Amino acid sequence: MRVFPRAGRRTRITALMLLGCLAGLTAVLALVLSARGADRPVAIHLAAPAPASPATRFRAPRPHIVPRSAWLDASVRRTQPPPRYDDQVVAVFVHHTDSPNGYSCAQTPEIIRRLYTGQTGDRAWDDIGYNFLVDRCGTIYEGRAGGADRAVTGAHTQGFNHRTAGIAALGTFTAGVPVPRAMTDAIAAVAAWKLGLADVDPRGSARLVSSNGLSRYREGTTVALPAVAGHQDGYRTNCPGAALAARLPEIRETAARLQGRGTRAGTPLRTLMERPPATAPGPPAKASTGTP
Repeated sequence: MRVFPRAGRRTRITALMLLGCLAGLTAVLALVLSARGADRPVAIHLAAPAPASPATRFRAPRPHIVPRSAWLDASVRRTQPPPRYDDQVVAVFVHHTDSPNGYSCAQTPEIIRRLYTGQTGDRAWDDIGYNFLVDRCGTIYEGRAGGADRAVTGAHTQGFNHRTAGIAALGTFTAGVPVPRAMTDAIAAVAAWKLGLADVDPRGSARLVSSNGLSRYREGTTVALPAVAGHQDGYRTNCPGAALAARLPEIRETAARLQGRGTRAGTPLRTLMERPPATAPGPPAKASTGTP
C-alpha cells in the first residue's frame, strides 16, 4: 500500500540492509539493537532445540518488539475505539508498505508515524492497520493497538483480518529489489512466535472465512490459505511485491525451525553468525498494491 506524506513534511530517507535469524525454542537469542544513527544487523544463533514436552514443543520464543510508544506521540495520536480481538492467530499475512527503501533505521519511528497519519487521517481508519512492522535492520515494531501478545483484529488484508496478523516490511519490494536478510528473518521470528501459540506449522495452511466479497473470495467462503501468506493470497494486489513474495518459502522454513520443527528435507539446524552490513541498492521501482 502507498501512503504519501502530507505536503510540507520533509521526507528524507537514506540506505538499506540486514539481520541474522532469531533463535529457536531453547536456542540462545542475542538481539543487538543499534543506538541512534548506526544501523547494525542482529546477531542470532540457531542451535538444535533441547527435548521439550508435547505441550510446548513447537512454541517459538517471543522476539524483541519495540512498543507503540517508540513511534506514536501526542502530536499525531488520534482518539480511537477499543481494540477488537479474535480467539487466536492461525495465519499471518506479509505486506510491504510501498514506501522508499533508502532510509536509515534510526528514521523508522518517523516512517511509521507517517504511515499511521496517512491511514488514520487520509483514509479515516481508526488505527494503523498492521499488527507489526519490520525495518531493513530487522527491528520489529508493534503496530496496531491492543497488545502484541494478544490476537488483535487488524486492518491489513480485506476479508481476512480475523484470526490473522499483518506483518509489514518497510519498503517496496517489486521484482529485482533486494530484500534484506535481516528483514526476512525478523518476519519469520514474528510468524513463528504468533503461530506457535496456536500450534500452527508455518509451512502448512489455515482455514479462514472471507468476511468481505471484495477479497479474492465471496463473503462467507471458507478457504485454505498458507499459514504464512502474502497479501496477494487474500486480496487482488501486487503486495508484498514479487521480490518479497519469492522469499516466503524461505520465511516459512525459518519460522518452522524457530518453532523447533526442523526442515522438511531433514537438514539439521545450523548456526547463523552475524552478517556484515551490505551496500544499499538503488531506488526501487514503483509498486502497485491493493488496499487492506
